[in-house]
Amino acid sequence: VRCEIQGGGDTEWDYEWKTPQSTSHQTHVNYWTLSVSESSSGNYMCRGRNRRDSYSSTQWSKTITLTVSDKPQSVLTVSPSWLSPGASVTLKCEVEHPSAGWRFYWYKTVPKLSDRLYRYELLPGSDSGTEEDSYMVHGQTHTAGYVCRAGRGEPVFYTEHSKPTFVWSGDFPPSASLTVSPDRVQHFTSDSVSLSCEGNSTEWRVRRCGVQTDSWIRTLTSPQSWMAVKCEYD
Repeated sequence: VRCEIQGGGDTEWDYEWKTPQSTSHQTHVNYWTLSVSESSSGNYMCRGRNRRDSYSSTQWSKTITLTVSDKPQSVLTVSPSWLSPGASVTLKCEVEHPSAGWRFYWYKTVPKLSDRLYRYELLPGSDSGTEEDSYMVHGQTHTAGYVCRAGRGEPVFYTEHSKPTFVWSGDFPPSASLTVSPDRVQHFTSDSVSLSCEGNSTEWRVRRCGVQTDSWIRTLTSPQSWMAVKCEYD
């Protein structure tokens, strides 16, 4: 914060500050650098005091109000939220307690199957942020999740990431094909059986599920069997 004295001439001034935390604070320069927190919110005033005559001072300045809040949250909305394959979708990012100067960063969510979380990939043209608070994704063919956040200043101060918002596409994922070898109706406990799971896309991972008690594989015919299902990824 800075205190300017109009018409002060060549007078040497000390500066007195009224803050929310203390009755007064004095400096020899006309500015005061604060490390702000939420408790810094409140009204501030200043005045000049003649350095050679401590009884001579200016009037108090007008009050300025400082508001300090937690890192704001970004909120992402999508339109439409359900679309046909190949259609376009519009993303819109809003900042809580909006003010000027924000740039907007747009991300696509990418699942991390290892820990059931997402990582974020910047969408094209979003590296330095966009001035517009909306972003259009063209030709979307699959269901996808999106995230946004806003930033401003130098160095950049970012809002929190928005919660992932999903755009649901009307496409149907390719089905997997399970084959058993040897291919026969009945198998015996002494037989070896090979299971093969195939799909028509290289982006899919195989998830193997089976019901097992000791060394016996049971069929999924009784409710009790379903309780023992175990799955793992390749």
